[in-house]
Amino acid sequence: MGSTRSLVMENLLEKQRCTINDLAEAVKINPISVRHHITRLQADGLVSSEEERHGVGRPRRIYFLTEKGVEQFPARNIRLTSQLIDQLKASLPIETVDKLFKDMAINLSLGYRNNVEIKGLNLEKRLNLIQEWLTNEGFSVQVEQTENEVIIRETSCPYIHVGRIHQEVCTFDKALISEVLEASPERTSCLLDGDNCCTYVVPLNSIRQAAIAT
Repeated sequence: MGSTRSLVMENLLEKQRCTINDLAEAVKINPISVRHHITRLQADGLVSSEEERHGVGRPRRIYFLTEKGVEQFPARNIRLTSQLIDQLKASLPIETVDKLFKDMAINLSLGYRNNVEIKGLNLEKRLNLIQEWLTNEGFSVQVEQTENEVIIRETSCPYIHVGRIHQEVCTFDKALISEVLEASPERTSCLLDGDNCCTYVVPLNSIRQAAIAT
């Protein structure tokens, strides 16, 4: 695979859904050249596309990696992971599988929390931890604090391709946010539902007592 095609695929892996202009800016070549590479990648079954509504006006065309395209990156072998989860579900009661994923999510968050003393951290430091830890896990994260709530947006997710088949993996990020804020976040949008990001909202009055200013 040529180096430009590799860069195009790497950007699609990282950002998940891109327009031709997005890719042209990222790869630093003109849109016509990007379209040429995308056409070849589609012919090879590595990239697919769909129209997406974006405000008023005509829909825009969005490109994304197929499962075959994602599998070009060995560290993210979707098929093997999915098969392992399929086998778990076939071998164990659904209640046991659900508990297994919940325990994994809790252990992931505790693995981070064990290295930091959360008690006594103010809200700003907690939000910085959430951004840092989710980024370490492979998420692209934006954290915003308004007058009444905390909003956490994940514009990309390392589990999204497996999550399309096994939504149990979506418990990991929620558990981590919950551990840091000591409050339960509400998910108001999700990449798996076709939204532009996964969004978690936590009212300030539910975490104010935990996040004592220091």
